[in-house]
Amino acid sequence: MNRSSLGLMTNTTVNATAHPGLLLPLPGAKLGLAVLSLAFILGFPGNVFVVWSALWRVHKRTVTCLLILHLALADCAVLLTAPFFLRLLSAGKWEFGPVVCQLCHYVCGVSMYASIFLITLMSLDRCLAVTKPFISQKIRTKLVVRSLVLAIWIISFLLAVPVIFYRKLVFKDPRLLCDLLHPTIGHLVFHNLFETLTGFVLPFAAIIWSYSIIGRRLRETRFRRKRRTNRLIALIVAAFALFWLPFHVVNILDVAGALSRSTVVIKAGKIARPTLTALAFFSSSVNPILYAFTGGALIKSAGIGFMAKLFEGTASEMSSTRQVTGRTIQRREEAKLEMEKDGKQESMTLSTNPLE
Repeated sequence: MNRSSLGLMTNTTVNATAHPGLLLPLPGAKLGLAVLSLAFILGFPGNVFVVWSALWRVHKRTVTCLLILHLALADCAVLLTAPFFLRLLSAGKWEFGPVVCQLCHYVCGVSMYASIFLITLMSLDRCLAVTKPFISQKIRTKLVVRSLVLAIWIISFLLAVPVIFYRKLVFKDPRLLCDLLHPTIGHLVFHNLFETLTGFVLPFAAIIWSYSIIGRRLRETRFRRKRRTNRLIALIVAAFALFWLPFHVVNILDVAGALSRSTVVIKAGKIARPTLTALAFFSSSVNPILYAFTGGALIKSAGIGFMAKLFEGTASEMSSTRQVTGRTIQRREEAKLEMEKDGKQESMTLSTNPLE
């Protein structure tokens, strides 16, 4: 989330002479403070609880559980930057120097990439489990899954590198701000399109493809039971799309405005960015709420351990999906054998017919 300073500092002008020595609040500061405070209060304890449940309460850690664990770690990391941005909004200026400026936004960028790639891997994993259950069972080993998760983190750290070069301390009289600074229009176009393509368009294309395959497969097998794991992952995907799609639309608006030099488009992007970037930041807080909603029926029976029961349930549901798919395949094989047997019997009858 390379603009996690809530974009509230872009092209700010202040009438310092009217209030000498006093900085006026940044545009949208009250809304930003409210959203960030709520995100931190709800999201950080919630994600810490998810991490605690996955690490110390789950006895059998499934693939889905492992991916949710790392998703919670990514959300915790980005929420730890919230106090810096809260101070920015309350003070009206950046007070922590250039290194912290770049580091905070780099952490947000890494978290954005790690989150979407982990969600994509969840979707691909479910697709493989439904369409190729026996192959899925063979390759879903701890070594393979951990290697994929490690690869996701490495790729995320690499893809977020551009933010280090484009985040600078910029003096906008009378404030010092941690802002995006693109040397040329070409740099702006590259940065925005690169971020949107790699951080949203391509991963979501894979997610949509996965769920289209899953839906077609389940219709073919007539397996229409709603599964908690499928519902949970679908909610995670929908929430990420809801919070991040508007942010990337503004990225495209910035590119269109820069290339067309349209003041109307440029102004529209600048007006929309603060609120939509705050919305993207809030996405790091919503997943624990989704887990509680999905596993709400387990709270009465499991108490504080309901999250662990929810994660452990992904194993039994996966096995159930495999069993149903396996039974379908077995029935097809049995029907095929019956047809072949009937064909052979008919052939023998014809060959022994005395009238032939």
